[in-house]
Amino acid sequence: MWKEEISDVNENSEHLEKILKDINNLKALGCDIIRFAVPDAESAKSLRIIQSHTDVPLVADIHFDYRLALTCLDESLPGTAVAAIRINPGNIGSRERVEAVVNACEAHNALIRIGVNSGSIPHDLEEKVLDGSLSRSDALCEAALREVEIFNELNFSNVVVSMKASSVEETIKSNEAFALVSDIPLHIGVTEAGPLITGVVKSTLAFSHLLKEGIGSTIRVSLSSSPENEVITAREILHECGLRKGGVSLVSCPRCGRMGFDVHGFMNRWQNKLLSLDKEITVAVMGCVVNGPGEGKHADLGIAGGGGKAILFRHGKILKTIDEKDADIEFEKELMKL
Repeated sequence: MWKEEISDVNENSEHLEKILKDINNLKALGCDIIRFAVPDAESAKSLRIIQSHTDVPLVADIHFDYRLALTCLDESLPGTAVAAIRINPGNIGSRERVEAVVNACEAHNALIRIGVNSGSIPHDLEEKVLDGSLSRSDALCEAALREVEIFNELNFSNVVVSMKASSVEETIKSNEAFALVSDIPLHIGVTEAGPLITGVVKSTLAFSHLLKEGIGSTIRVSLSSSPENEVITAREILHECGLRKGGVSLVSCPRCGRMGFDVHGFMNRWQNKLLSLDKEITVAVMGCVVNGPGEGKHADLGIAGGGGKAILFRHGKILKTIDEKDADIEFEKELMKL
């Protein structure tokens, strides 16, 4: 989810240049889709301009005003129609308004993502949750099925469903329940998952469970952190679940009494650069020369150090010994050789 306002974007704005740079950085880290909040008409027009400058599919997040979805798809405006619209049919009004959005999406082969969360459960289902006759996860599933039925009646099948809760258990159970009765693709995520560590833990538990069951076509890691951290977390979850191949695999030491090399500072400088490389290699950043080449002997390139010196090694074999102050320069030289 994009975390900045976009209402002031135009073809010649510095803001557009910055957004496109940020999109490319996220793409390099493994991001495949980006969702933008569209709270007003200017943001809708801006999003069309942004989409015309990138091949990353953009999703317009629409609430309440169906006309914003139509603006994002309006061919009479500059730019390119967005790839998808995220709506909750229940909060944009009449059947005619939903049908207008569907017709516009059909005309542009745009996808609609139905978004349901614990805050948008219909009143009658919420009452059952409160009296204990229905679980919240089943209520989420039922709410999503009701929304889907509207599109079935309109013969529109280019739909993805998302049911998100802040609870790992509710996220898992609602998606499992929906997958039992429908083959509509699911976008999975734990919403409002919290800060970095809390959010990573919740997302990993929910996603690894669902993905191993074959549930989930796209994922969103929701963190009170940077978009880069969200993308990196999603990428690594997919990688460890065996669902995403290639890219750089990073190995690095935790803190320990033998540490003689600034592993954490080095990783902070190099993590995003390395993960952006389109290379299937392993890089090890180790804290001491005692264990570095041994524990990192599987690495295509490794660095370790101590006492103001650092070593660069490949598959356990030391390539060179350098001053630690030259670590970044010499590391980059060896990296380029790969």
